Amino acid sequence: MDKVADIGRDIGSYIRQQRSSAKISLRQLSKLAGVSNPYLSQIERGVRKPSAEILQQIAKGLRISAEALYVQAGILDDLPAGGPVLDAIRADTELSERQKTVLLDIYESFRRQNRDETTPGTEPEQSHAEE
Repeated sequence: MDKVADIGRDIGSYIRQQRSSAKISLRQLSKLAGVSNPYLSQIERGVRKPSAEILQQIAKGLRISAEALYVQAGILDDLPAGGPVLDAIRADTELSERQKTVLLDIYESFRRQNRDETTPGTEPEQSHAEE
């Protein structure tokens, strides 16, 4: 039972940290996430352990990855692996979760574009300058 209480405190402090770094008040986040102000306060203080659905709503309100909250809450074991670049971005403590998500999205879009350009039987996209 103590482990569950620890996880609740950990996720609560993580949410509070993310909210503070995003400069969002508790009231603003409760409105953005569609969660009552008292309930969100209880989550942040570790009194309540939120469900995966509530975590998803909070993540949306904070504009961060729901998976990051799931990991913090103990719902997921760890974020999926993806190589040294992805691991480095995820491990960087100086980036917010929102910044990490944006970097990961950009990185993956570049990789996808490069895969598409080098796939046999497909033509690389031409830029407008070449037309």
